[in-house]
Amino acid sequence: MSQNTAAEVKRPVSRKDMTKWQWTMKEIKRNKTAYLMVAPFMILFFIFTVLPVGMSIVLSFTRFNLLEFPEFIFMDNYIRLFLDDDIFLIACQNTLVFAAITGPVSYLMSLFIAWFINELSPRIRAIVTLIFYAPSISGSVYLIWSVLFSGDSYGYVNAWLMELGFITAPVLWFQNAEYVMGLCIVVALWTSLGTSFLSFIAGLQGVDKSLYEAAAVDGIRNRWQELWYVTLPTMRPQLMFGAVMSITGSFGFGGVVTALAGFPSVDYAAHTIMHHLEDYGGQRFEVGYSSAIAVVLFAIMVGANMVIKKLLSKVGE
Repeated sequence: MSQNTAAEVKRPVSRKDMTKWQWTMKEIKRNKTAYLMVAPFMILFFIFTVLPVGMSIVLSFTRFNLLEFPEFIFMDNYIRLFLDDDIFLIACQNTLVFAAITGPVSYLMSLFIAWFINELSPRIRAIVTLIFYAPSISGSVYLIWSVLFSGDSYGYVNAWLMELGFITAPVLWFQNAEYVMGLCIVVALWTSLGTSFLSFIAGLQGVDKSLYEAAAVDGIRNRWQELWYVTLPTMRPQLMFGAVMSITGSFGFGGVVTALAGFPSVDYAAHTIMHHLEDYGGQRFEVGYSSAIAVVLFAIMVGANMVIKKLLSKVGE
């Protein structure tokens, strides 16, 4: 009897013998070094990301102008946003059109260009990667396009078109509602090979070559099958990261329009949710209303990310 009792006392404490809180604290103590290393990032992430998002959600239900104490008005900001603000509806339409074009196109461009570059020799690969990546970090991108599509006869596009006889007078490209949206989309695509592009190259470099040999034994016969059944499933983390970056960039493209077409753009032809947010938050100081705009944009981006995550889970099936 005493031996059994001693055995029971010496038996290690299992997960079932602890509450969830006790088990959590035990794991934190066991991995305290790892938590200590992660702590600086988590603190900054909470202060500059989680906390502002939470405050925006709360302020979206108030009337707040940065000077007076916020006044709780419940759903009035959202009612005004969707029922009384015609410019917001135009901004939503422009943002969705822009995101529907630039998001998937820039994502596929990044993937297939990275796939092409991965087939090159290491020295050439480095040079070609720099060439494709440079527009996304260059500050002179907008200057180049402004010069090309300048609204006078000195603009290269106007000069060429007039010389060829297609037009008789210079076209004000970025002051014309017919052209400004299309041009901004083209510029956004040209500068879209950024972080997601580099992550795809890194993912392709990390694919185990032996997987292709095993796939050939299993019946894979061409490069497209290798891409779908081997390469893409192996680099799902990079695909998800690239999708998040592409969605974030496609919904937050206001800087492209402002640099090329000014703020606001002519006839609100390229006015976006980001511009609407900047207008009410940065110029009119209607912080409560601008917070409602930010919450709507946040909800759209979260929804788009959930859809993309579900689609990427089917890759390779």
